[in-house]
Amino acid sequence: MIDLYYWPTPNGWKITIMLEECGLEYEAIPVDIRNGDQFKPEFLAISPNNRMPAIVDKRDPDNEITIFESGAILSYLAETTGKFMPQDLKSRYDVQQWVFWQVGGLGPMAGQLSHFVNYAEEENPYAKGRYANEYDRLLGVLDRQLEGRDFICGDYSIADMASWPWLIPYKRFGQSLEHLPNVQAWHDRMKTRPAVRKGVDVGKEWRDYGRPHTEESRKLLFGQTSQSTASK
Repeated sequence: MIDLYYWPTPNGWKITIMLEECGLEYEAIPVDIRNGDQFKPEFLAISPNNRMPAIVDKRDPDNEITIFESGAILSYLAETTGKFMPQDLKSRYDVQQWVFWQVGGLGPMAGQLSHFVNYAEEENPYAKGRYANEYDRLLGVLDRQLEGRDFICGDYSIADMASWPWLIPYKRFGQSLEHLPNVQAWHDRMKTRPAVRKGVDVGKEWRDYGRPHTEESRKLLFGQTSQSTASK
């Protein structure tokens, strides 16, 4: 059994998709980031960066393993199951570099764009333009990589599972895929996989996109500093 500390967001979906694709038994434990569950001591003991997802792998009762950071979790699950990661060195690092590309680029830029489009209390055209351009630039990189390929590295892998969740909300970011035919085709291809659909559905009843933020929820999500985190 794997305990998955989770909330239905793109970073969380990466892991539910992988767990479903691998057919692993897991329990999704909600970490309600709007209510501050990520700052509870029992969660910080698992994820010191107060971010989900995180896992506790209990498959070997004598050697439980705790991992935080979605990219590390994907790599760990691929390594321990022998699935969705090539065995030869060159191909394995081809997949790994695209996972790093997502966690260091596509995800953070999409997250900042979403913040200024959907959550910022004041209009900031420069910030919105900056992150919209960078999100689009990164999708252009992905479009070129997908030329002649069904999936990012040829065969379906954790690179696809890492990146695709950050395409799901592209319309909420005010973006389009019409000028990115390879990305659009890949996006549609991913949606046909039963495990992908099942993974994205995990915990969907927990999240209410229409629920307005309170002053406290905004502080929890957007107002943390080293001092506020240390005081939890």
